[in-house]
Amino acid sequence: MSKLTPKLVKETTTPGTYQDGRGLFLKISAGGTKSWVFRYSFQGGRRDMGLGAFPAVALRDARLAADKARLELAQGIDPLGKRHQLQHEARANRRKGTTFKTEAELFLRTHAPSWSPRHAVQWRNSLGTHVYPRIGELPVAQIDTDLVLDVLAPIWSTTPVTATRVRNRIELILDAAKARQLRTGENPARWRGHLDKLLPRHKRSTLPFPALPAEQVPALLHKLDRMANPAARACELLILTATRSGEVCGARWEEFDLEGRVWTIPAQRMKAKRTHRVPLTEAMLEVLEQVRGNHREFVFLNARRTGPLPGNALRRVLDAAGAENCVPHGFRSTFRTWAAEQTNHPREVCEMALAHTLESKVEAAYNRGDLLDKRRALMEEWSAFLGTFEREVVFKALSVSEPAGGE
Repeated sequence: MSKLTPKLVKETTTPGTYQDGRGLFLKISAGGTKSWVFRYSFQGGRRDMGLGAFPAVALRDARLAADKARLELAQGIDPLGKRHQLQHEARANRRKGTTFKTEAELFLRTHAPSWSPRHAVQWRNSLGTHVYPRIGELPVAQIDTDLVLDVLAPIWSTTPVTATRVRNRIELILDAAKARQLRTGENPARWRGHLDKLLPRHKRSTLPFPALPAEQVPALLHKLDRMANPAARACELLILTATRSGEVCGARWEEFDLEGRVWTIPAQRMKAKRTHRVPLTEAMLEVLEQVRGNHREFVFLNARRTGPLPGNALRRVLDAAGAENCVPHGFRSTFRTWAAEQTNHPREVCEMALAHTLESKVEAAYNRGDLLDKRRALMEEWSAFLGTFEREVVFKALSVSEPAGGE
């Protein structure tokens, strides 16, 4: 005979187990959660089968579910075993129907919000160009080593950087699919102990970014100063601060404390995803003053005045200034070489000026500051070095690339 009533089920809150009869009972946890359980014996063993939580499953529904389980027991069927089998078959059917492209797009929707827009575009472009045409419509559960090699082989030797990134992205997507129980077994896109035995290892490039010697930079700065465009001002700030192109081109006024003479670049705009403070010298402030008031948000505007300056604008302005043999990133190398050869500043100060992570984990653990004051002295010395050349020396350095009749 049943012992529970709808009112009793609804009003009872004391933790415990409340029997309804014939193996059905209501379980109330210490946190107040109420759930239905059907207890039965099968082949000499006791089993507890969950029937759902109250109030989603009412007393009447729980009794009907228990009656169904009793009928299956009378037929020699284990109700819980049958449930597990149905769940397994459902997962198997889901694995058969989920394509690699579907799983990849889910991975992108999940993770892209934490990436930079540029990184997300690179992911989509590489998958759309190299992966989807070959394996995009195949079930993700069927992706094996041969299929991964079909994607990588055409680009492995011709575009090694892209191929390496594509392999890693396939591996991440397949790992996510396995975590969602859409596939089983080892990941066919893993490198170590698998694809490294089937594909040749890429030779690491040891060529540094093309850079100017420090002694030639003042002449370049003088020429940039005579060019009236935002890209020239951005290039000047990049050289003076030894920062990266993306950090300068995407600079926002809200990041600058002009009175305190500090530029704080937020973590999401830094390569290492750590906030970086740049001490501002008088020369840097003069550059900023020239573009102040052009826009409320962005320091350096694109040609259409719709957003930040694109990174390739810096390379174009260097070409226009006659510095075709160097790239914007190379000025960081120029600065680091100058600091090592012509100053006595400690290595960690120079490395932090470049927002580099300290190689020694022990050193990094104990040195958690950013050495702002010491770096300010270093950057003041760098600015002074760039402004020490006499005007006639500057013009002499520029005379080779400057057209006749120039100012």
